[in-house]
Amino acid sequence: MVFSTKGIVLKTTRYGDTSIITQIYTELFGIQSYLVKGVYQAGKRKPAQNIYFQPAAILSLEVYHQPQKQLQFIKEFSWAYVYNQVLTNVKRHSVTLYVVELLQHCLQQPEAHVELFYLTETVLQLADTGSEKLMANLPIYYTLQTAAILGFQIQGNYTAHTPLLDLQEGYYTENYPQHVYVMETEAAEAVSQFLQIPAEHINTIENISLNHGIRRNILQSLQTFLQLHIFGYGKLKSLDILQEILSA
Repeated sequence: MVFSTKGIVLKTTRYGDTSIITQIYTELFGIQSYLVKGVYQAGKRKPAQNIYFQPAAILSLEVYHQPQKQLQFIKEFSWAYVYNQVLTNVKRHSVTLYVVELLQHCLQQPEAHVELFYLTETVLQLADTGSEKLMANLPIYYTLQTAAILGFQIQGNYTAHTPLLDLQEGYYTENYPQHVYVMETEAAEAVSQFLQIPAEHINTIENISLNHGIRRNILQSLQTFLQLHIFGYGKLKSLDILQEILSA
């Protein structure tokens, strides 16, 4: 049976001379792997189509889907969104690669998370069109929102009485815990500000002012938070690159 769905490309591997196997985060089915034939087979009237399957590409898809199969097939594909700046702006591109890799590490089962799909689509588009300040704050906001959608919502807020964020327990607290996984001072306060912004007001994250050191601290601490709560989460290769580029 053929289904219409949007999809976000996560990674693509060449298969044979002209085909690919691509992993796509779909609106309807979550993460799926697809065999796409003839992608590198260019002709006079049809150029090679591998450009559609670069990481973070947002596509409209017509797909065959059989739940019992690990490898699915795509019938038709086209752009659902065409980037204006991401492919030529190294900072914006690094944000999209972080988003894509974070998804791969967080989602270990194929089931759909429609709320997370729409959040991801919005964040990728804002990485393309948003202001420099908004774009730089997207990785923190996206990480926090993704964790919340997957069931790891940080509880409480930064206050004078609860100035510490316990990353292991996932809440703000008054006292230092009996472990080292804690965020404090400006970083803990900034995270609290991000947590208070709902997805429908995502544009307002550009009003949160962070220097490069605090932003780096928060992103590193949030990776620790995810490692503590998601089995086999691992380490993101894109994080060091993202931090280096955003601090330039």
